[in-house]
Amino acid sequence: MKYDIIIVGSGFAGSTIAYKAAKNGKKVLVLEKREHIAGNMYDYIDENGILVQKYGIHSFHTNNENVYEFINEIGDWQEYKLRARVYIDGKYTPSPFNFKTIDDFFEASKAEEIKQHLKNKYPDRNSVTIVELLECDDDVIKSYAEFLFEKDYRPYTSKQWGIKPEELDISVLKRVPVRLDYTDGYFDDKYQLMPKTSFYDIFKNMLSSENIEVVTSCDANEKIKFLENEIYFENEKLDIPLVYTGPIDELFEFEFGKLPYRSLKFDFQTHNVDSYQETSGVVYPMAKDFTRIIEFKKIPIQNIKGVTSIVVEYPVKYADGNEPYYPILTNDSILKYNNYLELSKKYRNLYLCGRLADFKYYNMDNVVERALAVYDKIF
Repeated sequence: MKYDIIIVGSGFAGSTIAYKAAKNGKKVLVLEKREHIAGNMYDYIDENGILVQKYGIHSFHTNNENVYEFINEIGDWQEYKLRARVYIDGKYTPSPFNFKTIDDFFEASKAEEIKQHLKNKYPDRNSVTIVELLECDDDVIKSYAEFLFEKDYRPYTSKQWGIKPEELDISVLKRVPVRLDYTDGYFDDKYQLMPKTSFYDIFKNMLSSENIEVVTSCDANEKIKFLENEIYFENEKLDIPLVYTGPIDELFEFEFGKLPYRSLKFDFQTHNVDSYQETSGVVYPMAKDFTRIIEFKKIPIQNIKGVTSIVVEYPVKYADGNEPYYPILTNDSILKYNNYLELSKKYRNLYLCGRLADFKYYNMDNVVERALAVYDKIF
């Protein structure tokens, strides 16, 4: 074997480990199922001259100094603060919800009452989760929380995940906070960034080492076999580390059954206008089928006149022929995943990393942090 490590997948998890290994003199083989590198981060210039993201919108944000230092090593970035809107009852309101949301949907005296109760209940907080608000013992606050939950969280969650909110792991509902001020921004992280050129260029930089060989359009699962606690690659026993970033259930040929994922369908559109919507993303919790509309020339800001590119996102059931985007975290699915995790531990040189392999709803910085930790564990 002429390699020191084999990595399945060229998204942030796989490419981070590949980059670190190659930088330290290791010979690396990267196998990518798709015809391009960069995983779900892949972006390209469309027919309108606009940089678009093929697999849904991504904006990098982190408070992790080690992650921030790493991403600046692998490419050039620019500050970008994401703003978003939610469309409810004919009105656009900030996402995450803030005090302007209260002003938008309640008459003045009621709005002031709600805001005052929130300030009194959470005097040292600038945000809370919808779960905290729903469990609050203040009736004014709880009533406001129920309004938000029924108008947004419930319909959006049911549509996005295909199940009732009550069935989901509570961590999913805690991902988007409710703000306790007028801050209009999606994230609060210290570092909020977009690439100066493209995500694709970032990944091209990571995988450009002469120590890295990348093979695209390659289904690694066809080359990997497990036998008597050993890994075989192309019918030879593998003694070097194998990093796997794809769906763990697929790796083990669904031995414990299929894990549930949610997929997406994208409707890309061109509109001959300077601006389609106020912000790069607008969420439509009450729409029948789709969840949000993204306008690409606003993420990052692109000065192209007279035309714009958008995508309408439709959550769909994961099945053969489409991509697994989001692990559906329920009590049953977590138990099933743990069975796969225990099975993986039988193989001393197998390392799992990434949203699909770890069956976790990671943000980009979480994936990088995890990949750096896995690299340290291997070498």
